[in-house]
Parts: sequence; structure tokens; C-alpha cells
Amino acid sequence: MTSYIRKPKDFISGAIFLVVGVGALILLQDYQFGTARRMGPAYFPAILAAMLSCFAVVLIWRSLGGTREAMESVPMKPALLILGGALLFALLIRPAGLVLAVVPMVFLGSLANTPFRWQVALPTGIVLALGSAAIFAYGLGQPIPVLGYWFGN
Repeated sequence: MTSYIRKPKDFISGAIFLVVGVGALILLQDYQFGTARRMGPAYFPAILAAMLSCFAVVLIWRSLGGTREAMESVPMKPALLILGGALLFALLIRPAGLVLAVVPMVFLGSLANTPFRWQVALPTGIVLALGSAAIFAYGLGQPIPVLGYWFGN
């Protein structure tokens, strides 16, 4: 059986982007779109989802031509560490707060890098945590707990 897919990485990436883009467009149907002058809550996300879907179609189209490329195996350890960091952030954001949720997320994501250096990961996490608190909680006034209910807040 012959496969028409010559670049499997582009095809898989395009398929994932297309699912996310079309899924977002479907979920946004309940929100008011608005106009360019008076944007509704769905306006900007819908534009981004449409752009992502168009980019996905280009990737899928590109995967059908050119020279055949072999599909390499996906390194699972870095992917799981990064996903685990995002999940840890989601679990810690309410009880621990923004500052203490960002540091372990960055630290866990840094474990995906080879070679891992905690001397770089720890200060990076601290700077990103303090910067996130300054920008989002204080600068933009977002309702994100800087320190969570573990600290009586």
C-alpha cells in the first residue's frame, strides 16, 4: 500500500492544529462575535482559530509533496515532563498561588532540557514567578491569587 504522505511530521502537526482550530471555532459559536469596531468575546479567539486552521491546511498540503522523509520517534521523557509541569501548575495555582505554582512548573519543564542545570532553572523560575505576579496580578489586575489559600489568602 502506498502512502501519499511524504512528510509525516508536517502531516501530524497540521492535523493537530486543524483539530484545535476547528474545535475552538465550534466552541466559540455560543459567544457574540461582534465587529472590528465593537469586538465581542469571540472575535479575537475566532480570528486566531481561523488563522491556526489555515496554517494547518498549509502544513497538511505541504506534507503531500516533496521528498519523502522518515518519521523519527517522539522523545517521550521531555514531552511528559513539560506536560507534567503544566498539570502541576494547574493543580497548584489555587492552593499555592501564582508565585509558588510557576517555580515548580519551570523547574519541571527545565528537566526536559539536556543537560539539566538547577543553577539556571531555579533563578529562571523565581524571576518568571515574580514577573508574572507583577504583570498579571498587579499590573493588569487579573484575579489570580499571588499566594493561595495555603497561606490564608
